Amino acid sequence: MNKYQTLANNTIILAIGQFGSKMLVYVMLKFYTEMLGTDGFGDVNNIINASSLLISVVTLSINEGVLRYALDKANNGKHVLSIGINVAVIGLTIFAAAVPLIGFIDMLNGYQWLIYMYVATGSIKGICAIYVRARGHVKLFAVDGILTTLSVILLNLLLLGVFHLGVVGYVLSVSLGDLISIVFLTLKAKLWKQYRPLGNDRTLAKSMLRYSIPLMPTTVMWWIINVSDTFMVTAIHGSAANGVYSFAFKFPNLAAIVVGIFSQAWHMSAITERNSRKISQFYSNVFSMIQTVMYIAASGILLVLRPIIMPFFGSAEGFEGAYMYVPFLVSAVVFQSFNNFLSSIYEACNKTTHSFISSVIGASSNVLLNLILLNSPMGVLGAALATLVSYVLVYVYRALDTKKYLYMKVNYPKMFLNLALIGVMSAAIMLMDNGVALNVINCVVFIVICAVNFRSAAQAIKLFIHRRSGDPDAESEE
Repeated sequence: MNKYQTLANNTIILAIGQFGSKMLVYVMLKFYTEMLGTDGFGDVNNIINASSLLISVVTLSINEGVLRYALDKANNGKHVLSIGINVAVIGLTIFAAAVPLIGFIDMLNGYQWLIYMYVATGSIKGICAIYVRARGHVKLFAVDGILTTLSVILLNLLLLGVFHLGVVGYVLSVSLGDLISIVFLTLKAKLWKQYRPLGNDRTLAKSMLRYSIPLMPTTVMWWIINVSDTFMVTAIHGSAANGVYSFAFKFPNLAAIVVGIFSQAWHMSAITERNSRKISQFYSNVFSMIQTVMYIAASGILLVLRPIIMPFFGSAEGFEGAYMYVPFLVSAVVFQSFNNFLSSIYEACNKTTHSFISSVIGASSNVLLNLILLNSPMGVLGAALATLVSYVLVYVYRALDTKKYLYMKVNYPKMFLNLALIGVMSAAIMLMDNGVALNVINCVVFIVICAVNFRSAAQAIKLFIHRRSGDPDAESEE
């Protein structure tokens, strides 16, 4: 298979395993809002967001090293897996002593050991899943995604719906789901035969840590960009306001799910194809595909936001005004996908420190703007705007900086046109009443966006279904 077919096949398999399962979470969203309320929904998101940061810090982002070095078949897979797990176990042991300190954070007080359990199971599950995917067991990785999600949903129905455990029940469900995943992957991939606590390659361990450690502060910076606003919203406006804001973020994340599944397959291709003769054209074509998907997905979400999404999901008391935050957030997710793509250039070239520099720019601007805007008349809407601006700044930096390592053709007039059209839809949603006029305007703009991107979508499909043995890179995406 050529590189496009490999990318397409991996994307399809991952989509089968993850898109449907992730959509089940949205089916459950109405259940979550009713069972948890605005305060509980906000607390759950604070716990999950804090845990996602701690997983990276505690494990030194070793899962990134596992992916990078497990993809290289020249490396001993047993050593790669073992080094990853050993680093995580050492980090979790040290973290156990520091868990009581979490209690000093008011919004997390009382959930310390619940957070530790979430971090512990999430860390080990992440390493096992990434290792399985990197060693070519993509179908098993997809099956695990379905199993994990179904387990979490069933546990949620039991712990939230039957036993009414609230926040504790939700977090327990996720942790137990990760534990089930660990057992499943260990048995199916025979990871228990590959793990060795001692006697691993020290040179390989040093290389993995040199690669992973710079990504840990980068992850911290991205955490600040992604989720620090939820903590600041809680601190300034309360848990209920954060619950509504976190609820609003769920719908832009629909677009992030689409491109996130593709990005998992893409990062594998970016590393394995880094020495390809036509790598520049490969990157240019794939970036154009990602743009096409994101513009159509983002505008599609905006199209159905007021007439369909909010009446169904936002009917619970307190969530009615969440639609106001979605336009800024959906645009932020578009730029987030662009930034994730450009990060693959840094990773393939082993320039992870540059990824860190750009994330510092985004994080510092995000915090500064949150402090200003959350205390302004904009209120919580300011957090959404701050997120968008920080993502745009990171993209500008990375677009200029990555040119030093790889030339990539980008059709900027087309990009600006698509963003302007999404801006028109956003303005209509935020300024107009929900009715026929709003829906007609957004429907027309959505059709225009589809028309603008039709050629790119058709060429992308042509590249993916190319069946000749020759390299299709010669075909331009624009």
